[in-house]
Amino acid sequence: MTTAAPPEPQQERVTLSTNAAGRPVPSAWARARGRIRLEDPFVGWTASISVALLALFLRLWKLGKPHEFEFDETYYAKDAWSLLNHGYVRGYTEKANDRILDGQVDGHWTDGPSMIVHPEVGKWLIALGEKTFGMDPFGWRIAAAVVGALMVLVMCRFARRITGSTALGIVAGLLLSFDGLQFVLSRLALLDIFLAFFVLCGVHCAVADRDWYRAKMARLVPAQIEDTSAWGPVRGLLFRPWLLASGLCFGLALGTKWTAAYPLAAFGLLVWFWSAGARRSFGVRAATLRSAVVDGIPAFVHLVLVAFVVYVASWTGWLVHADKYEDSLSSTQYTKFTGSGHCEGDSFVSENPDEDARWPTATEPDASGAGEAVQSLRSLWYYHQDLYAFHSHFLNCSTHTYASKPSGWLLLNRPVGVAADVDIQPGTQGCNAPEGSDCLRQVLLLGNPTIWWGGIAAVAFALVMWVGARDWRFGVAVVGVASTWLPWLLYDDRPIFSFYAVLTLPFVVLALVLAMGKLIGASTAPSGRRTFGVILSGTFFLLALLNFAWFWPIYTNQLLTHSEWLDRVWFSRWI
Repeated sequence: MTTAAPPEPQQERVTLSTNAAGRPVPSAWARARGRIRLEDPFVGWTASISVALLALFLRLWKLGKPHEFEFDETYYAKDAWSLLNHGYVRGYTEKANDRILDGQVDGHWTDGPSMIVHPEVGKWLIALGEKTFGMDPFGWRIAAAVVGALMVLVMCRFARRITGSTALGIVAGLLLSFDGLQFVLSRLALLDIFLAFFVLCGVHCAVADRDWYRAKMARLVPAQIEDTSAWGPVRGLLFRPWLLASGLCFGLALGTKWTAAYPLAAFGLLVWFWSAGARRSFGVRAATLRSAVVDGIPAFVHLVLVAFVVYVASWTGWLVHADKYEDSLSSTQYTKFTGSGHCEGDSFVSENPDEDARWPTATEPDASGAGEAVQSLRSLWYYHQDLYAFHSHFLNCSTHTYASKPSGWLLLNRPVGVAADVDIQPGTQGCNAPEGSDCLRQVLLLGNPTIWWGGIAAVAFALVMWVGARDWRFGVAVVGVASTWLPWLLYDDRPIFSFYAVLTLPFVVLALVLAMGKLIGASTAPSGRRTFGVILSGTFFLLALLNFAWFWPIYTNQLLTHSEWLDRVWFSRWI
């Protein structure tokens, strides 16, 4: 009599890994389907809005002082007023600044257009403030103050989304609010605070898309994918609303300054890799290549093409008045770059315009209807060629007192003085300096040393965690810092300024709060590690707050004796 052989035991499918207790870690499919919500949304929003309101109060405090054009406000404030009242940027007379500060706005503008070297979105935002509050320092700075406070709000929500902690989100918002670069730029009519805001919004939307994508895939996939030929869901993931919002934000960022192109490209690639990683974790084989087709192409449309359309649309005012720029090419009012790429011989041709240097549209008959739109777009293209030549060649032979090498920006190598009233004698303007000394007022674009110097270590730690532990959250900080800072190393032969690093600041802050989260740990149970992490993180935050309070007088144009000022100017390169 024979007996049947016992059936072979079925092999259990191996999951990704086991946790500290030895239990299997759920698959990505299971984790996505069972994703819990973040902490109480009411508490999160209330705390975030409270921090933003605090930031707004600090930025509005004596916003109209000093009553002068600070640094490049002399360009952007007048450009914004011209856009608002003429639809395009006109030139102005030499005495325009003094008369505008005296309250005389009319009669200082020429008939011909002025060549602006940055797109118009930021200047239109400045113009909104001038429209509401008038053509004075408060009017041209109010938009920056509001956007600076909104940037703090977005930082709270951004860090909360990435860390999953309302407390860390609030710490991130406060750190951003207490940084000198972000604070002073929020009180100036410059473009960089608008650029930083839109880029942060764009990255935040891209991260939100990562969460949306995985949650949507979990709803579309009934079980972990076993078929080796499967691509995973396609049609249900073609439209990605958060990615569309990201493209809109990046388009507005590009419409403020072209430097937004670098983080757009970097995070566009990251979106593709995140999508490929999601498909791989759900069981799709060769996910990177397959995702390049089914995710990469739609992502390109949502991000790059949408950003391009928004960017072109932001030039609507210019396009409507393109004939002004085309006509000026035959006069001495327009300046067109025709240099060789070296300082010697580079020039802006205005005295005797060369026929070869003129736009082809300058001599064409005016078109009508759709032809006029095409002609205006062609003129805008030629205008962009001039702008690129200006940025890539003409500035190479320029110098500036406050120019700095980008390699030292994270070290705060060279701050920018945007306003100063020096040699105030004792007994005048409230100066109580001792005999033989004097007082002064200054507005200095200087980052918070605690945040920036501590941030260098945090970014290095983030790189280790991203590469070593493969924690995607730290990758957001690393890619953000790299894409907003490293490209400037290519342009260190021309005058560039340390406050451009405000674009990098949110990602430095993110690296800091992620490091704090690691120090404190995920468990809320009392432990020596948690106590140590809370004390160390709290001490760092307190130092950042004290630094902000210490530098407050040179952030806000306060009266200082010479010795008090020197106590705050720690290095000779800061003078």
